[in-house]
Amino acid sequence: VGTAAAGDAARPGAGPALAVSFLLTGVACAFTALCYAEFASLTPISGSAYTYAYSTLGEIVAWIIGWDLVLEYAVGNIAVAVSWSGYFCEFLRGFGIEFPSYLATDLRTALNTPEILAAAPRVLGIPVIFNLPAVFIVTALTLVLVLGIRQSAWFNSVMVGIKLLVLGFFVVVGCYYVRPQNWHPFAPNGWAGIQAGAAVVFFAFIGFDAVSTAAEECRNPKRDLPIGILGSLAVCTTIYVVVAVVLTGMIPWQELDTAEPLSVAMRVVDMNWAAGIVAFGSIVAHTAVLLVFQLGQPRILFSMSRDGLLPSALSRLHPRFRTPHVATVLTGIFVAAGAALASLEEMADLCNIGTLSAFLIVCVGVLVLRRREPHRPRAFKTPWLPWIPLLGIGACLWLMLGLPTLAWKRFGIWLAAGLVLYAAYGNRRSRLREPAAE
Repeated sequence: VGTAAAGDAARPGAGPALAVSFLLTGVACAFTALCYAEFASLTPISGSAYTYAYSTLGEIVAWIIGWDLVLEYAVGNIAVAVSWSGYFCEFLRGFGIEFPSYLATDLRTALNTPEILAAAPRVLGIPVIFNLPAVFIVTALTLVLVLGIRQSAWFNSVMVGIKLLVLGFFVVVGCYYVRPQNWHPFAPNGWAGIQAGAAVVFFAFIGFDAVSTAAEECRNPKRDLPIGILGSLAVCTTIYVVVAVVLTGMIPWQELDTAEPLSVAMRVVDMNWAAGIVAFGSIVAHTAVLLVFQLGQPRILFSMSRDGLLPSALSRLHPRFRTPHVATVLTGIFVAAGAALASLEEMADLCNIGTLSAFLIVCVGVLVLRRREPHRPRAFKTPWLPWIPLLGIGACLWLMLGLPTLAWKRFGIWLAAGLVLYAAYGNRRSRLREPAAE
């Protein structure tokens, strides 16, 4: 996912300084990760930032964060599905199979590309344009999750191993094709370009907060979650920086406007066989990421439904498979519809702004809880208080300011819709406030 974000970030402004964007984003996320780790050790139950906000800042803030997380997981799902589609088509291309462009692109791109628009068949005069591979993978994984298939530790290890092998392969092979002149000018749009790039590639770092949504499944969450959150962030940052250096050295940064930048880079240097290997590894890796996202989304809905903030149907379990089938199917429908028509860039921006707002609240929550309950036992403490949470808040705001105005407008609409839903439903049906009312 991070390598897909690389393609979008280099284009709008980062240039060869993409590696700096990744590094700065990793450091910025580290401040939030330290706050996440403290909360995860205090509140080791599923729900992630939603649960943390409920325990410190109250129900209305928790609702906003939960609503933001619904956006994060759903839109993140869409973005990964779109990227999966790109690598799938690239993999088929290696065998001489050209997938129809009108069935493998987003609506906006198709409408602005006369060749795609002309090739699309029409039904009642309306061109048939949607991303079929993205819809297929989302539908397939939704069915798998309803049936109750769960990722095992073994499966996770295999997927991580494949990702690392593919990225290692890309770095080793790509090093031979690095041309130092591609790194000049290093930052064509200056600091503003680096900030814009950092705001986009933030999408690649979202995974560390997904660790905490499965808190109830850890054997020792107070110990394991901080290690998992901080460890995953450190490893990912290192990998992304190295890959970005090689990627921007292989081909001119202007050619990275794609959802499958690693495969495209291999094809540009006439390494078609290597592009096929990278595409296959990316398909497997993206499938694993999609499965994690589609597991996390229903859990957020389940937690909010269990608290009475959303309809009880969303916390209903299938009588045979014992899975939250209603929440899972609803997620699948929303994600499939979005993946059919949306572009990676649009979804990444929207996912980023929703996630950053949730991260910001987690940093605020640590400051509030330390003041309210300073003597509460903590398996992990955020160091250097209050500076780390304050730096986390500042970093989130800095990244949010790097996002386009359209992302802010869409986020505002989503947030307003959530507040209306809370006022009309959740505020009157909250189960956690019922004892107090009595």
